[in-house]
Amino acid sequence: MYAFKNFVHLLITPLVMASILALTGVVLKALRMRRTAHAALILALAIAYFGCTSLVGDALLGPLEHRYPPLNLDATPGDTPYVVVLGSGYAPQDHLPVTAVLDGDGLARVVEAISILRRLHGARLVVSGGAGPGDTPSAFGYQKLAEELGLDLPPSQVLSTPKDTAEEAHAIAALIGHAPFILVTSAFHMPRAMRLMHEAGLEPIPAPTGQRVGVPPISGLKLLIPTSSGLRKTELALHEYGGLLAMGAGIS
Repeated sequence: MYAFKNFVHLLITPLVMASILALTGVVLKALRMRRTAHAALILALAIAYFGCTSLVGDALLGPLEHRYPPLNLDATPGDTPYVVVLGSGYAPQDHLPVTAVLDGDGLARVVEAISILRRLHGARLVVSGGAGPGDTPSAFGYQKLAEELGLDLPPSQVLSTPKDTAEEAHAIAALIGHAPFILVTSAFHMPRAMRLMHEAGLEPIPAPTGQRVGVPPISGLKLLIPTSSGLRKTELALHEYGGLLAMGAGIS
């Protein structure tokens, strides 16, 4: 199921969809179905172009990121016992520091979690994130960075087996039960993460981080210029909407 979900998410990225449509258009043209072929090619071009713009990326990602505001620690109970950070990507290499081999989302998440932990009294950090075959769990990268910053994490607080957010929710529930906790993950991922945590019977306090929409501000004609950042925002949004649709269909 893990491999299948990753394959489906790959298929719904803009450039893959555009490539499939373009290939379909070429085949249809070879079959002398010219009108349908031209429509497929035009649609492929439109998806490739608009999917790489911040106009579309911001429009899709914005509702996800704005669902939960940044954490207000002044309004958070001071006795909250746990700060939990969800997994992302980690590809360790011996000659590179851990800050270089955690992906950008993961680095933002764990740094925010440690920052929050420093401002709480008596809270414990829980790091989460498994990996597929041949990869290294991001929980180990989080643990390494936390230890380099002076935090000693016992093995029980390093959840290295969950491969997706649903599995993370169950692993967190098994560890902390119904205790309230601060949940740290990317702003675009927070709506799906919160829903899965609630379904697992948990009581998370959202602390979204790594916001992308409006950082930096983009306006005017720049919204229509295809960029890698625009493409990435569209990809992330489609991944999250696909995950939410899967949850609604009961296949998350």
